[in-house]
Amino acid sequence: FNHIAPTVDSRIAKLTKMRPTLHVRAFSDEEVDLRAARLASGILAGVRERCGLDDVAARATLWSETCGSAFYKILWDPNGGRQVAEDENGVPVFEGEVSVQAVPPFEIFPDALTAESLDDVRSLIHAKAVPVGYIAERFGVTLKGREVPGLAPAGYSEPSAWKNPARMAGGSRAPIPGAEILIERYTRPTAEYPEGKLEIAAGGQLLYEGPLPYENGEKGTRGFPFVRQDCLRLPGAFFGCSVIDRLIPVQRAYNAVRNRKHEFLNRLSMGVVTVEDGSVDVGELVEEGLSPGRVLVYRQGGKAPEMLDCGSIPGGFEEEEERLEKEFVLISGVSDLSQNSTPSRVTSASGLQILLSQDDSRMAATTDNLTYAWKETGRQIIRLYRQFAGNARLLAAAGENKRVEVIYFNASEL
Repeated sequence: FNHIAPTVDSRIAKLTKMRPTLHVRAFSDEEVDLRAARLASGILAGVRERCGLDDVAARATLWSETCGSAFYKILWDPNGGRQVAEDENGVPVFEGEVSVQAVPPFEIFPDALTAESLDDVRSLIHAKAVPVGYIAERFGVTLKGREVPGLAPAGYSEPSAWKNPARMAGGSRAPIPGAEILIERYTRPTAEYPEGKLEIAAGGQLLYEGPLPYENGEKGTRGFPFVRQDCLRLPGAFFGCSVIDRLIPVQRAYNAVRNRKHEFLNRLSMGVVTVEDGSVDVGELVEEGLSPGRVLVYRQGGKAPEMLDCGSIPGGFEEEEERLEKEFVLISGVSDLSQNSTPSRVTSASGLQILLSQDDSRMAATTDNLTYAWKETGRQIIRLYRQFAGNARLLAAAGENKRVEVIYFNASEL
């Protein structure tokens, strides 16, 4: 029996529907600030369409709802966007574009698992299996390559494995041939490294070492190009908790009740035969049973076999099953109205409205985490445009009355 899968599907569908739209509020009512806010909102709307942010957010939400945490990686792709020129060798030059990726938690290694946010982490490792051809194209280093196991733990179905990516070293899922693990280590700015430090290695070779590339923090500081999205946060833990963790004990109890109920139903339908000792051939009766139309011969003067009255199903089964179903709703925040088009218990309009408001209240923590992640992603997108957009950039945005408005802007205006 599986109540968890439809519950998670309903949560993901509800969170996808509740995904916010990013807008930028002007700092003041001056024309310069109003233009900057309108420009930033247009950039966010354009990036959402061109980079497929909705699809990226859907994948990240699937990871966070399943494993407890997911990450957005916000990068600047110099080969993205429109082609603006060609160099002396005929190689096309592009204007560049933001790239947003959904990163599973199995690829992220913080320096402290007790840190409660990315701001509390001093260094972070992103380890990902990539083909050796990608490494040769990007870094100019040719590696032999090997068969790399998938970055997911062997006990993937165990909830304890979902919150501990360090267990992935002993796991194996869908090995990738001709690949290497690309390790990117990000270190925050320190007195020794005022611009932070980025180290990239693969196959035992150091591929790159330098400062953090992006001024994506407040006031132009350099930080991690990651944003964390949690399902449910845990105190004193870096990775969040999934609602699946909390539903598994209830699912096991529900399975036990339903299995015992089915055993009782089988006993009622198949029946239990009582026979007098020596009146019939017990071995033959056990082997062939009481099939329809069968002639049963028993000893003369003996007692004929008869069916034992097993009674009816105790009411405690129904009560316990109903209580566990209510506990599914209480823990997951998904009521009958979210899973079924016709709820069985409530039919009045006021009752349905109360169910909807209760669903929203139970999922408020997850919704707030999702909204925070989107806002932080939007901030990093604007900061990357400010750093790399250049002196002349063309933006087509929706203006008044849904007309297309073409804007030329400078990165310093953001």
